[in-house]
Amino acid sequence: MTVLTARGLAKRYADTPVFSGIDLDLAPGEVVALLGESGSGKSTLLNCLAGLDEVDAGSIKLAGRDLRALDDEGRSALRRESLGFVFQAFHLLPHLSVADNVALPLRLLGRHDPDRVAQVLDAVGLGHLLARMPRQLSGGQLQRVAIARALVHRPQLVLADEPTGNLDARHAAEVLALLRQCTHEAGAACLLVTHSEVAAQSADRRLRLDASGLHAA
Repeated sequence: MTVLTARGLAKRYADTPVFSGIDLDLAPGEVVALLGESGSGKSTLLNCLAGLDEVDAGSIKLAGRDLRALDDEGRSALRRESLGFVFQAFHLLPHLSVADNVALPLRLLGRHDPDRVAQVLDAVGLGHLLARMPRQLSGGQLQRVAIARALVHRPQLVLADEPTGNLDARHAAEVLALLRQCTHEAGAACLLVTHSEVAAQSADRRLRLDASGLHAA
């Protein structure tokens, strides 16, 4: 059983190949680290797997749905239901409290579930900070909020793009351990993009991306 299956993915910008021959399977409860040099296409691949960018060849199945067969509205609906995204720069809304930021994915699905919001914030150790504003939090706390937001709607796939890039070593280790723990407990698959070999050690599998495809790292 897989959450995501990709076969033969290729991407070009004009005459420049970004990647080709990408085959990838992600299973429930699995954390996979994606390594690669800067400019190797890691973030581009993540965007393609999320349906935010188009591949030039290949197939992507997310939660059993053929991503490339969906129109923009269908892809947006699938992302809202089945995908959680953890960004390097957090992307929290500064005018909303911690609780309201975490609740956003639920609101997009028409759900009101303050108990679930409190539950995921407790899980990331921030249950006592529901009313805080983002400007009142440290970098490590902001990333914990971002993880809670990505998991609150119980997605099947979590994509994390350099989630520790703005953190010091101690906070980075804490965030990676937390992301791994929460992903496993939720039974979601997680693809973690990183340039850090240390960060990749927290994963169940490690892959390296270059222009010729994915390789075991």
